[in-house]
Amino acid sequence: MRAGLPAPGTARGSKGSPQQPCTIMQIWPSPLVMPPKRTPTSEPAPPTPQKPAVRVRPVPAVSRSIAILRFLGNAKQGLGVKAIADELGLVPSTCLHILRVLVSEELVSVDPATKRYLLGSGMISLARSVLESSGFAQLVQPALDRLASTRGVTAMGVEITPKQSVVVLALSRSNQPFRLHTDVGSQFSHLASATGRLIAAYSGENWTQLRQKFNATQWDKKPAFDTWKREVELARAQGWSLDRDNFMSGLTVVAVPICSPGGSLTHTLVAAGMSSQLNATETTELAAMMLREAQAIGNLLVARS
Repeated sequence: MRAGLPAPGTARGSKGSPQQPCTIMQIWPSPLVMPPKRTPTSEPAPPTPQKPAVRVRPVPAVSRSIAILRFLGNAKQGLGVKAIADELGLVPSTCLHILRVLVSEELVSVDPATKRYLLGSGMISLARSVLESSGFAQLVQPALDRLASTRGVTAMGVEITPKQSVVVLALSRSNQPFRLHTDVGSQFSHLASATGRLIAAYSGENWTQLRQKFNATQWDKKPAFDTWKREVELARAQGWSLDRDNFMSGLTVVAVPICSPGGSLTHTLVAAGMSSQLNATETTELAAMMLREAQAIGNLLVARS
């Protein structure tokens, strides 16, 4: 990973969409000031050819099992076989057989008295294994703790999955009265908030495609698409993004990219605080600290690879 501006002649997708590798940029004096334009000195490089999609053969038993686990996770309470089967469109007998297997593997538990099913303790072991095997949560936690303690923000280490869902892998809360209600494992709409602007900036999708996804994204206070587009372009230029009062009214969120050794956007470092306590100067200083932390984390990821 290398700090600095994107090279002149960076490739773009159709209709002005970005298609450039993820890099940690230098910070500019203000989140509202665009960096100076640079005159390209070479012809744009052709887009990288896309690899053919891997064919995924349907495996109904696996798909149904995953659907049951996700449904139970969202339900937050015990449910009977009929309620689960009806919600997922399964034959009750098929649903029961799958549940029995999941119970035997301790991924689901059942109350013998009520015959209601809940997620089991085996899910905790799986989740812990995910966090330990990735290594990202351990690498990012000290940086999150520093951000939370020195800046009074809720700091998060976020993963962007291959399907571009956004998952919190690590978290640190400040001792301020305000705390964002989120936990490790929380998921968010992929284009929402500050991380969403970075995803859009490095996605390589054209603006028509991004507009369709933008329209389907849930916001507390949805910005106009043209405003959001300008913010995406600014995030790409300065290397960090800002969401002020859109994702949640009264909340300011800053995100910086953390890139894989291959240059793709895989994680973000996120900080959230009350808008009343984060003016333009404080936001810029926070972003500068986050960029330094992200650069250090990226270097560690490169060393590990």
